[in-house]
Amino acid sequence: MKMKLAEIAKAIDAQNEIEQWKEIEVTSVSFDSRHLEQGALFIPLQGAHDGHQYVETAFANGAAASLWASDHSLTDHHHPLLVVDDPLKALQQLGKYYLRKINPIVVAVTGSNGKTTTKDMIASILSTQLNVTKTYANFNNEIGVPVTLLNMESNTEVVVVEMGMDRFGQLDFLSKLVSPDIAVITMIGEAHIEFFGTRDRIADAKMEITNGLKEDGVLVYNGDEPLLNDRVKDLPQQTVRFGRQLTDDLYATSVNDGSRSIEFTVNEWPDEEFTIPMVGEYNVNNALAAMAVGKRLHISPAHMKAALANVELTENRAEWFKSKSGAQVLSDVYNSNPTAAKQVLKTISEIPTNGKRIAVLGDMLELGDAAPRLHASLASQINPQKIQAVYLVGPEMVHLRDQLIQDQYPAAAIHYYQTDQLEQLSTDLNATLTADDMVLLKASHGIHLEKVLAAIKEQ
Repeated sequence: MKMKLAEIAKAIDAQNEIEQWKEIEVTSVSFDSRHLEQGALFIPLQGAHDGHQYVETAFANGAAASLWASDHSLTDHHHPLLVVDDPLKALQQLGKYYLRKINPIVVAVTGSNGKTTTKDMIASILSTQLNVTKTYANFNNEIGVPVTLLNMESNTEVVVVEMGMDRFGQLDFLSKLVSPDIAVITMIGEAHIEFFGTRDRIADAKMEITNGLKEDGVLVYNGDEPLLNDRVKDLPQQTVRFGRQLTDDLYATSVNDGSRSIEFTVNEWPDEEFTIPMVGEYNVNNALAAMAVGKRLHISPAHMKAALANVELTENRAEWFKSKSGAQVLSDVYNSNPTAAKQVLKTISEIPTNGKRIAVLGDMLELGDAAPRLHASLASQINPQKIQAVYLVGPEMVHLRDQLIQDQYPAAAIHYYQTDQLEQLSTDLNATLTADDMVLLKASHGIHLEKVLAAIKEQ
């Protein structure tokens, strides 16, 4: 991003005169006054605290200018301020303006599971032949998406935008903000079922990503999901299905799930074997979604193969570490929901090890009234012959504990902790683990199992 303040003021309909500041150049945007780059435009958002309290700090830390809400008294006439009705809406307006100015191909990605991994894979594939910008970390909401757009370099040819949702209308807004050329739905699970009630309603909400899809755009979606197949029938745009069925447009013809990577073949390129440096057969679908986007944008199979083999994944997504004792630790602590947790439990159950397999599971949030049933349902993937100990964290994990006991899982191998007992959990793990063991850490981010990871991993 590189824009003069005069251009920004015009794009967002700033209400005040900025003649003396019009030549100031802005090179980035930030809503965090503590961590911004020299030359940034500061966005004072209203959250737990009013961002206007930090405008002075933002300037002290190098901000070139700041937005200012018109309902706040303007007492600072010494710094470059752009007065607008609503700083968040102005941020979104500026993001849309800049997107139209740069005019890249837009790939929008959503889904109950796998959207961040799929975003990373798409960006890796497309970056082999195109200049690509992708969503940083999980900047995937009404704030994060325009920030992603405004962080594009002027030579960006494709922007890959991750889109999250926790209510109806959110994807509708984000899709219309970016007007995607390609929309991707990875799958429908139970994530956020607290807000939607049923998977049918989650599918309805996910389909909102097509509301801003260009007339000549394409929807890439999981063809093995009946809820999506039912909903795309009346979609005027082209659709491409990926999955594991012969009826899909792009499907895996063989899968070899190893202890550190997965090899697979695809119907479209039968002579090529692709590798992803991840565990879990479910990640093949994420790769297929990314490959469908690559094919649409004419990326060669050879480039796809190299990109997938070397994909750089967003932090805390299924990363391997060593513990202080030498045990293998699979950390997947950024987020969790029943579908994802069952998938990774199944995966770790099948990876060879000479020692014990240990599952450390924290609460899965935003499941509402279904939380007791869905937590208990994880027991179906915890076989005492394959997973020899479980460490459970959080009030909802009581339901899994009770189900495991009911299923005759050895009571001595079940360990339960409250969310304020992470230090004790870490101490217990460090005292137990041996070099031959394998540990899974999986929970919603709000449980903060990353603290346990930091305490047990090799420094």
